[in-house]
Formats: sequence, structure tokens, C-alpha cells
Amino acid sequence: MPLFIGGILAFVAAFWSSRATPETGAAASLASQAVLIDPLDFNVLSQNGAFRDSSFTEFFNPTNSTPPFFQVFHPDFLSILGKKPSIRAIAANPEFAFAHEAPIWLPGTDEVFFASNDGGPLGMSDIDHNNQVSKVSLKDVSAAIARVSGHADVNVTVTKLDLPDTVQMTNGGTGPFRSSLLLINSGRGPLPPSLTLVNPKPPFNTTLLLDNFFGRQFNSLNDVKIHPKSKKIFFTDVTYGFLNHFRPNPLMPNQVYRFDPDTGRVRVVADGFDRPNGIAFTKDGNTAYIADTGATAGFLGNNQTEPATIYAFDVDPKTQAFLNRRVFAYVDTGVADGVQLDSNGNVYAGCGDGTQVWNPEGELLGKFFIGNTSANMIFAGKGRLVIMGETKIFFAEIAAEGFDLSFP
Repeated sequence: MPLFIGGILAFVAAFWSSRATPETGAAASLASQAVLIDPLDFNVLSQNGAFRDSSFTEFFNPTNSTPPFFQVFHPDFLSILGKKPSIRAIAANPEFAFAHEAPIWLPGTDEVFFASNDGGPLGMSDIDHNNQVSKVSLKDVSAAIARVSGHADVNVTVTKLDLPDTVQMTNGGTGPFRSSLLLINSGRGPLPPSLTLVNPKPPFNTTLLLDNFFGRQFNSLNDVKIHPKSKKIFFTDVTYGFLNHFRPNPLMPNQVYRFDPDTGRVRVVADGFDRPNGIAFTKDGNTAYIADTGATAGFLGNNQTEPATIYAFDVDPKTQAFLNRRVFAYVDTGVADGVQLDSNGNVYAGCGDGTQVWNPEGELLGKFFIGNTSANMIFAGKGRLVIMGETKIFFAEIAAEGFDLSFP
């Protein structure tokens, strides 16, 4: 028996004997879309091994499984997946990267809002054209899934929002915040980056919260989260608008900011990044995560010697400055972009091959392997994870759940 197959079989036995719980099921079989990867089987590839030259164009898929599937590196990932996990595409447009970033789940209507790629491949946006904010109904998704068998894909209607010109190149979002979508926008040409509140219902009226730092425009605002204790808004600013040819020369360093929407005060809480991108907090607000996507640089190209790293920080209880920076995880494929957490503190990030998941100690547990870049994802209630896949949206039914990101 080949070493790889033998190792996998032993790994299966060890997994199921150690993880037979009501959540994961008895040690009978592995979910049909799950693939086990034993680290011992690829620690040594030998002289003629299948080494990867690029983390951007080559995936780590030693079983040659067909996406989408679950790649399991650690027994704890089985608890995240649950007894009968599934993953499928629920919306697709191969000609348009309509599902790039800014996913927000609206519990009241069971809809997920999101933005198309701003300035990137298949985004249909540039210095002369804005990107698009859209939504899908998860009620439509449930109805469509009920009409097909197995894990077959479905393709529900994607509805575009008609937003005013104050919303330019949306790249991040969270909430609901005060009953509205909180969108962070990169700006376009001379039109400034901004933080905006958007009514999730027609006519989608907007309220502009912030569009400058003491008179200077931000570079191109990227991602945003609300601190769970203070309810203040934290966001990243990075030069991707310039690097993707839709913003002028940068005026400030790439930094992380804190904004108080009640007083209007804004300040820097962390710097020293190459390109700060995704941001997230633990449920208690004591730890912050920032993804540094320095390895990808628009017209400058990709550089694998630059960061593809998630950093963890302590959040100062008084000032809320980010302290005690340390490496949380280095990504093996592409870069870590948007970051979310589940209710157990596991960290999810959109990466070059899908959504990767680490435990709170930074150990890779598994992947939602879609075979394409995922910039972000969002939990949509218990056991539902909606993954942005550029030209597709994926829907995973699992055991894990996120914590509440809405702030009335």
C-alpha cells in the first residue's frame, strides 16, 4: 500500500476515534465532500517531489480533489463542519467578479449584501466606472436547494443596489450598524474614500460618516469592523486604489484607524504594515486581527517574499490602540484578505484557494477549498457560511456559527 494512502487511512481512524461526538457523528464515515490531509504525508517531498513555485498560481491539493470541498488538516475541523456538511455554488457569472468583498448578513430579511471587485480582474470597474453593490436572498437559496439533489449548484437572482455617487468603489462592510449597512469605500479618482451608512431597503438612502483625515483624503479605505465593547468603528487604509490605477498618489502611510461616529474623533491605532487589509475582533474585543497582503501589489505584481500574514494584537482597554503585535498565521496560498471569527474564536480568512480556518492558537485546521481566490466570507446565522468567490458565491452548511456583528 502506498505510503500516502496508508497515512490517510491511519489519519482517518485517528480522527474518527478521537472526534466521535454528537456534532461530528460516530466513527462510521467521512462526509462526502471532505478530504483528510495528514501533515506527515507531505513533510518530505524528496528530490523529485511536486514542489510549488508559486503560492498564487499553484494550489496545495495533494489529493487532486475537485472543488468545492473541505480540506481537513486537524481533527478539530470536523467539529466545525459537523455531521453532514455541504458546500455548493449558489450564484455565478463567469464574466463578472460580482462577489468580491464587503459581505454583510441582514438577519431581519435573511439577505447577504456584497460588492464586486473594485479595479481588479473581471471587476468591470476602473477610474471611469464605479463597482457594484448587490444582494442575494438566502430564502431564495433555501428554496433553490430544496429543488435539487445532493450538493448540486444553484443559481439564484443577484439584485443590484442603486446607490448614490457618494459611494465609490465599496471594498468592505459590516453590521448592521444602527439599522444600516456600514460600507467602507476606496474612492475613485478625485472622489474621496469614505465610510457610509446605507439603508438596506429602497431607496437605499445613505449617510456619509467620514471622508478625510484632518483635511487629507485617505489612500483607499479597505475593510471595517465595529469593536464589540466600545461600538467604535475600526478600519484599514491601504494604497490598492493607486496600485489598481483608480486613485491618485497616496498621501499617508498604510495604517489602521479608530473612528468615533458620535464625537467625530479619528486616530491611528496601528501602523508599520506593508498593506493592511482585513480586520476582525474576538467576541470579547480583547484581541484584534489584521491581514497584511503585502505580497500582492496591483500593477507592481506579486512578490512572495512580502507578507501574506495575519497579525494578532492586544487591544488596549483604555485607548484601544493595538499592542503586542505578533504573527498569528502565514498563508500558504495567495494572501489572507477578509477576516471573520466564529463563536469559538476560530479565525477564518479569504485566501487564494478559498476560506482557510485556524484555531485561536494559529494552527491551520482546514480549508473551504473552492479552487479560486476568496476575498471574504460571512456567517449568516447558525450553521451557514457564505463565501465570496469573485465570479461565484459559495454556501456552506456546517455546524459552526459566528457571533453577532449587528449593533443597533
